[in-house]
Amino acid sequence: MLDLIPSPDDHELADIVRRTERLAMALVIGMAICLISAPAVYLTLAYYSH
Repeated sequence: MLDLIPSPDDHELADIVRRTERLAMALVIGMAICLISAPAVYLTLAYYSH
């Protein structure tokens, strides 16, 4: 039954994995930047509002 399902060749699969890996790394870096900058912005605004 599984032989009837068409599977992509190895080059296409490697391409998909590479793109997914790059997207995941960009997402992790973006989340890290937000997690560092958001508290800094909050503390700056809280400090200058008094």
